[in-house]
Amino acid sequence: MVTLGALVPEQGDPGAAANGDQASKLKLQTPQELYELWERQHWRSQEIDFSQDKQDFANLSDEAKDSLVWVLSTFFIGEERVTTQFSGLVMAYEDEHEESFLATQQVDEARHMQFFDRFYREVIGIDDPDFEGRLSRVREELNEAFGKLFDEALVDAGKRLIADPSDRGAKIDFITTYHMVIEGALALTGQYFVTRFMEENEIFPGFVEGFEHVARDEHRHVAYGTWYLQQTAGEDDALAERMQQKLQELLPVAAGVLVPPGQDPTGEWEILGYPSSEITEFGFKSLSRRLKAIGVPLRAPQPAAA
Repeated sequence: MVTLGALVPEQGDPGAAANGDQASKLKLQTPQELYELWERQHWRSQEIDFSQDKQDFANLSDEAKDSLVWVLSTFFIGEERVTTQFSGLVMAYEDEHEESFLATQQVDEARHMQFFDRFYREVIGIDDPDFEGRLSRVREELNEAFGKLFDEALVDAGKRLIADPSDRGAKIDFITTYHMVIEGALALTGQYFVTRFMEENEIFPGFVEGFEHVARDEHRHVAYGTWYLQQTAGEDDALAERMQQKLQELLPVAAGVLVPPGQDPTGEWEILGYPSSEITEFGFKSLSRRLKAIGVPLRAPQPAAA
């Protein structure tokens, strides 16, 4: 993702038109079905074998190590952020099936955080004796856009839900921020290219195994967010407007999260050898599919007044 313009349709683009009648009829998995899927897809972060990964990391060039550590740092701290900020959404459940699924999602995020903590300790060698110390060291890798999205926008949305779990507008804000932007646009895109890099180079088998489990978990999470937004924003013009406003507010911020240090966010950049244009296209298509299922497309920016 490079700019907001790369993530929203242009004026006159036929993709900008809502197909609400058709999209609203698309059958999505319910929270109960997603809960049952969680039970079938359980895995253990502490059982991943990192022995080959240690050798692979030692054999990387210094440049490749720096690039990999940077991009994985966004995941490690991202998992910590969403784990600690998720309780407000659990409190905002609207029936027992939704409550059951949301509880599993918070457990998933803690498991992902544990997985990354193990990898950083055992493979990368971040050996601070306490977890907070390791987080502090990894945070040094992150950019300003990451802080705005995870430490400001996500935290603020979570606080408003904790203050009033019945506030449906606040719930729309949180799910749009978390499930659509953070997981749906950033995390799943980053996972695809990191896993592709490792598989194409036949390295880090333990990490690939664990990361595939992480991605499977997050597909369930995004499926829940898509379902909820379809049931609410897809059928309520005011909530649809709120969702669109939140996307337009956060997509420019999200565009900067994946830009590596020292690279021009307005120009062409790359991650692990993959160009920003390819990364942008993948993220745009993924987000667009989900918004089509919801029935609320990305809204084109309004032209500036003369």
